[in-house]
Amino acid sequence: MKRKLNDNDVPEVVEQAVEVESAPVKKNDKAAAATSSTTTFAALNLDARLLQAIRAEKLSTPTPVQSRGIPLTLHGDHLLARAKTGSGKTLAYLLPLLHSILVRNSGVPKTTKDKQSTTALILVPTKELAAQVTEEVKKYTAFCGQTIRYENVSKKEDAAVTKARLVERPDLIIGTPTKVVAWINQDVLGIDRLQQLVIDEADLVLEYGHEEDLQAIAAALPTGVQKILMSATLRTELDTLTNLFFPSSSDVKPTVLDLSASEAEEKATLTQYIVSTTEQDKFLLIYTIFKLQLIKGKVIIFVADVDRCYRVKLFLEQFGIRSCVLNSELPINSRFHAVEEFNRGVYDIIIAADESEVVGESKSTARRKRRKVAEAREAAGEDADEVVETVLPVEEEDGEDAEEDAGGATESVAGKKSTKPEPKTRHADPESSLSRGIDFRHVTCVLNFDLPTTPRSYTHRIGRTARAGQTGMSLSFYVPKNEYKKHKPTSIPQCERDEDVLDAIQAEQESKGAKLEEWQFDMTKLEGFRYRFGDALRGVTRIAVREARTRELKTAILNSAKLSRYFEENPEDLRHLRHDGETHAVRVQEHLKHVPDYLLPAGGKAAVTREVGFVGLRKEGENGLRKRRAFNKARGKGKMAKGRGLDPLRSLNVKGRGKK
Repeated sequence: MKRKLNDNDVPEVVEQAVEVESAPVKKNDKAAAATSSTTTFAALNLDARLLQAIRAEKLSTPTPVQSRGIPLTLHGDHLLARAKTGSGKTLAYLLPLLHSILVRNSGVPKTTKDKQSTTALILVPTKELAAQVTEEVKKYTAFCGQTIRYENVSKKEDAAVTKARLVERPDLIIGTPTKVVAWINQDVLGIDRLQQLVIDEADLVLEYGHEEDLQAIAAALPTGVQKILMSATLRTELDTLTNLFFPSSSDVKPTVLDLSASEAEEKATLTQYIVSTTEQDKFLLIYTIFKLQLIKGKVIIFVADVDRCYRVKLFLEQFGIRSCVLNSELPINSRFHAVEEFNRGVYDIIIAADESEVVGESKSTARRKRRKVAEAREAAGEDADEVVETVLPVEEEDGEDAEEDAGGATESVAGKKSTKPEPKTRHADPESSLSRGIDFRHVTCVLNFDLPTTPRSYTHRIGRTARAGQTGMSLSFYVPKNEYKKHKPTSIPQCERDEDVLDAIQAEQESKGAKLEEWQFDMTKLEGFRYRFGDALRGVTRIAVREARTRELKTAILNSAKLSRYFEENPEDLRHLRHDGETHAVRVQEHLKHVPDYLLPAGGKAAVTREVGFVGLRKEGENGLRKRRAFNKARGKGKMAKGRGLDPLRSLNVKGRGKK
């Protein structure tokens, strides 16, 4: 590969672009020259510094959305791209964005402050995704020096620090619409010279209550801004967003890049299994699966709520199975650090609570519900309030929308006080999502311990595995109606509709050409484990769950703001704040960590082991980092040596060394 300096003394790659035939793309006439796919990143004519970062990340071939989306963006077209989860959409907009900033900044003196301005803006629905995009920017600008300045305005830090950084007018801003609008209203962030706007996970932005903020941003945009919308699905929310930034009165229309047809032709790399089980046998299944290593590699366990997170963690902890919890109750820095440690392979099991499915509806969804209630009441008359509330209950919103008087009655949609006090509901972080947006890497299996409430959420959950051409599997537990609530300590209301939700999931997956297979698991061969399993499950009480939850939250609050910097300066103290450390809320019995041979069914481990049709994604065996830490701890590395023989005052010998 040859390089030469351009007119601005910036190295460029000189290489003939290799073009191949691509599938048809809906486009306008202006973008006709930019629709061909390429086989290498060098053929995309990106800046040499970006190509060097790409090689450092060991990326060889661009994905379809990258090879077809990057030329369109570099050409200056407005773009609306739809590609499945894990297809590389982040790099598809990030690389041309960084390339454009490098071109704009080339030849501009660093001391010319009047020319420094924010020219690119990336909007994301959640704080986790903002942190993730910022990390990607850091990776791919590693060889750009100080040419590109960027700032994440959604991270948790003192407002004065963020304001000081925004005063320097960074080239690229990443954040949620709510945070961006807040800084624009304070006249700290100026977008009067903005040239490129990206909305990532565009179909989710409206669902997280950012509609008014997006309207404010759209109204404040200067003319000529290039707009790029990325999404995993094409839904009505996306149409609303498109009409907002590309109104019908305007002649500007986006180029639509839909990869549904090419994705349907790809060979399936995800195998989907379901298991019919009782509520308490869910715990027996995960115990045997992890203890007998029926599934090897990294596993994400999705549960219904936060309490369920700690119940599963405490249960596995008694058998020496380490895991980490992840939920929107934890501070953002703690959540992001947990994901990083999981991606690095520090631990292999992460338990994620997808509260948005249970206790935290999006603001737009709740608003639509209340509108339907109001219409139903108006049609049925004021006397039909109780009937309407029974069929379609009004969910209270968080923040300013939830008003309550001193008597506990809530404000109804019709403007009347309801005599029935509604139950208190803990709301999740409105800018947090666990089933979508977060980049979990090299996940072997997604285990739906609790079935989600919608087929769309199921699709997003299983999208955490089998990414970028890798193989993976999903395993989902569901409770038949005749088994619901037979074991009250482990029962949750969400399981009552498991069969109905499963039918909807199967119908949607069949429409995509996928199939859910029954996992043939003989429960009769696990009867020998029931005594141990029952003893451990009884030890996980509600008090133990509450104590573990409180202890984890206190630790996260005290340390999450310092995690990144503190661990860099004090790596030895990491074990004191490990996310997968034992909570000690229940009594750990050492003998439960081992499986004696007499508990195994006839035929031993091979009797319950079954090939599930996937390939392990990393080397099997004991966690190397944890093994080295334990070895150093046993040697007393880094500590002052103690002992009589090592005390210089006690080791003096008047007769001489070696003499007695």
